[in-house]
Amino acid sequence: MTNSNLSAARTPLLDDTVDAFLDYKSRRVRRSNSGGWRSSSFIIAVEIAERFAYYGISSNLIIYLTGPLGESTASAAAQLNAWSGAVSLLPLFGAFIADSFLGRYYTIILSSLIYILGLGLLTLSATLTSVGNSGDQNSDNVTLSSLRFQVILFFFSLYLVAFGQGGFKPCVQAFGADQFDRQDPEECKAQRSFFNWWYFGICAGAFVTLWILPYIQDNLSWVLGFGIPTIVMVVVLVVFMLGTATYRFCIKGKEESPFVRIGRVFILAVRNWKMESSAIAAYEESQGPIPTESLEQFKFLNKALLAPDGSNERGKACSISEVEEAKTVIRLVPIWAASLFYAVAYAQTSTFFTKQGATMDRSVTTGFQIPAASLQSFISLAITLFIPIYDRIFVPLARSLTGKPGGITMLQRIGPGMLIAITSMLTAALVEMRRLKMLKNTGC
Repeated sequence: MTNSNLSAARTPLLDDTVDAFLDYKSRRVRRSNSGGWRSSSFIIAVEIAERFAYYGISSNLIIYLTGPLGESTASAAAQLNAWSGAVSLLPLFGAFIADSFLGRYYTIILSSLIYILGLGLLTLSATLTSVGNSGDQNSDNVTLSSLRFQVILFFFSLYLVAFGQGGFKPCVQAFGADQFDRQDPEECKAQRSFFNWWYFGICAGAFVTLWILPYIQDNLSWVLGFGIPTIVMVVVLVVFMLGTATYRFCIKGKEESPFVRIGRVFILAVRNWKMESSAIAAYEESQGPIPTESLEQFKFLNKALLAPDGSNERGKACSISEVEEAKTVIRLVPIWAASLFYAVAYAQTSTFFTKQGATMDRSVTTGFQIPAASLQSFISLAITLFIPIYDRIFVPLARSLTGKPGGITMLQRIGPGMLIAITSMLTAALVEMRRLKMLKNTGC
């Protein structure tokens, strides 16, 4: 072997270092021993287990509320929807904490601990309810105050789970995406595939839990049915921390939180509401060529480019990029608004559809009945079967036709999903009308 070959063998490849990333000890990371599928596999496994725990409690809550806790169907559905709304909104708070203070890694760990505490208290509340229901209902041991305490403990622990979910949900997916270098063509392509398999993991975890835990809760014990998700979340935290040495951590700049930047744009725009348009126009012209379409859209936000005193001093006024960032958020509002209708449809699966499933004949064999909550698994099953077909067949075919890396755009994916959701709800409404008509005719 020549001296040049020996030197090359002893010297690491210069391009093996990944820019803009550090390891858990704040050292530069190498592509060969960090990130990629090596690290993201830990995160996908964590997501599967977390979904197992989450759906283990959420899928059958309507039955628990109307059963052991004695709530009416309407009251239980309202409380479950309120909790689901909190679960959906709290990730905004979790994302703010991660971006502004803790970072994604430590936010995941902290939220996992809150998650575990909430599940543990939920198991304790089920234990108290089980003990109360097994005793003499007329005895002095079962008082109104003790029942109230059980209900308060149940909802406190349930919303504690929501807070844990709020920190966990926005960070896990983003942290998984951080394991791929967008500047590298191969890793950039792998990142797109990661999102598909990440969602596959969500659906796989949900599918498994919807067949196991509802049966345990309905036929064996609610304490065991809530205790298993608690143990699973402990395993989640352990598995996540096992991958620490392989994770890539983004190098955070000293830039402000996006929440702060966007909020300042709206505040300044309101404060400058009466400012003359000519002052704004003069400043825009002084900045050189700016895309006309960008300036003309949501023009009221352009007033944030100047401070209330008319100056454009940094720190008092917003930059053009910050104003554009705020405009981007407004452009997302129609998508969010349209998604609300899908959320209404999706909420029925864990409330009304599950209660309707409880009225069905779900017997498969003598002595075995499919739990009503397990009917929700058909959603996860359909997605689990479709994602490999989509990722391995549809995307390459669409990519060859459109030339786009993802095959089709995100909006083109959302549109057919909305159409299918509309069709399913119309079908469900027609079936329900038919069922009610039959009940009326038979006098049941």
